[in-house]
Amino acid sequence: MSLDLSVELAGVRFPTPVLVASGCFGTGAEAAGLVDASTLGGIVTRTITPLPEKGAPTPRLAETPSGMLSAVGLQNPGVEAFLLEDLPPLAALGVPIVVSVGGRTLDEFLTVASACARVPGIVALEAYLAAPDEEHSGKPFASRPDVAADVAGSVARVSGLPVFAKLPGVGSELVETASACARAGAHGITLIDGIPGMAVDSERLSSALGPIVGGLTGPAIRPVAVRAVYEVTRALPGVPVMGVGGVRTGNDAVELLLAGAGAVQVGTAMLLDPATPGIVLEGIRRYLETKGLRSPADVQGRLRASAAAPAPAPAPSPAPGPASRSS
Repeated sequence: MSLDLSVELAGVRFPTPVLVASGCFGTGAEAAGLVDASTLGGIVTRTITPLPEKGAPTPRLAETPSGMLSAVGLQNPGVEAFLLEDLPPLAALGVPIVVSVGGRTLDEFLTVASACARVPGIVALEAYLAAPDEEHSGKPFASRPDVAADVAGSVARVSGLPVFAKLPGVGSELVETASACARAGAHGITLIDGIPGMAVDSERLSSALGPIVGGLTGPAIRPVAVRAVYEVTRALPGVPVMGVGGVRTGNDAVELLLAGAGAVQVGTAMLLDPATPGIVLEGIRRYLETKGLRSPADVQGRLRASAAAPAPAPAPSPAPGPASRSS
């Protein structure tokens, strides 16, 4: 029985269900010769803002048990330089490119989104909603469902591209925020972002990170990601979800697919072994063959929930997706 490892989310065909998460592929030059592009379903770029950003003060990384704390900030060359210099070599890989769109105001998000519209190679956008909102006391855009929805919906309307709203996996308002984003026009949801945390250097009596607080990623957060994907996909069965958080093996990915994700993203593990996407894809392939299944879609959402599990909340009507796009 032949397998079809491709998946389709929000009208976009990804050749495999394994994408690289935002900020973990760089410009492509860093991964040259280390990553087999044929194993990649897509690449999510680092977060792009209208103007160049220097990013957070150093140190920016700190290892933790079963994870990593990072605080890179929004370091990037700005949208103009990204489109002229960074995008062409990424697009030359023949892999679908999802641009992570960021900013500190709604207008900044829209500037980047409009610049990315109708650019060859870009198949979708991911709205980075953990960025601080300067118009609302510096709180993350994702901290308020109405604000997150305004950004995600506006980015979708301005760009004309499928938009995935990237949300944290913590907070009682997760499903409410995801629902609001979908109603506003977001075509999908990415779950989850790094969880806020900090580490202390006891010898130096200081924070291990320059910005003090960073985002916890890696295996430590995978159970949180699985729970978030499960809750959101049960509440919004018509809205595609990408699962991200601690994916290192095929089984890690299968957990997220069973919970309801249509695709997964590999993040922190790429920094340890750039070949991880291939390892994860091979693990998914073996699982499908063992179970006698033909595609990742046959796994999606097949988790056997307890009869005592709460009923899903009513789902909003998904926004109509744009014409199908593929690599």
